[in-house]
Amino acid sequence: MHIAIAGNIGSGKTTLTTMLARRYGWKPRFESVDYNPYLEDYYKDIKRWSFPMEVFFLKERFRDLLEIRQSGESVVQDRSIYEGVYVFTENNYAMGNLDDRDYETYMELFEDMTDAVRFPDLMIYLRSSVSHLVSNIEKRGREYEQKMPLDYLESLNRRYDEFIRDKYKGRVLTIDVDRLDYQHRPKDFGFITDKIDRELFGLF
Repeated sequence: MHIAIAGNIGSGKTTLTTMLARRYGWKPRFESVDYNPYLEDYYKDIKRWSFPMEVFFLKERFRDLLEIRQSGESVVQDRSIYEGVYVFTENNYAMGNLDDRDYETYMELFEDMTDAVRFPDLMIYLRSSVSHLVSNIEKRGREYEQKMPLDYLESLNRRYDEFIRDKYKGRVLTIDVDRLDYQHRPKDFGFITDKIDRELFGLF
């Protein structure tokens, strides 16, 4: 079983991944925080280093997919290769940080990679308004996130909706999280797990 949690920055992916792993006995899988050899150069010259930076992330996420498939374990994954490409890389391209040639090469590589693996059994999309995202980002207090422009979050939100509606071909459960506090209210968490049980096991 492979469950992927998708959602914008501040939507609650990591929290839900952790809680679902505990609830169902799934193995949690989080994005790698290992050293990225392009990071320092990227922030010095974004346009010059965007392509190798994006390819590095693609390589890491593809390796995650292979390891999930080969492990035979039930896994719940915080962010997948699909949103990494269709949301974040496409946004980088739209901002002019990737030229057409690099973007086309990148997308061909991504398509070849994903032809070799299956979609997750279920993708859970945490849909959130920008105001809710901002509130969560402020609460968790990560310094590097505090100056994130609103228009950047709005752009990512639009791309997430387009990704789920038009580009992702796997099975999706969309949950509007603005009025939910599943970390602190058991009833809200139960609302989510009931939906998951219905999707995966045909219960209720």
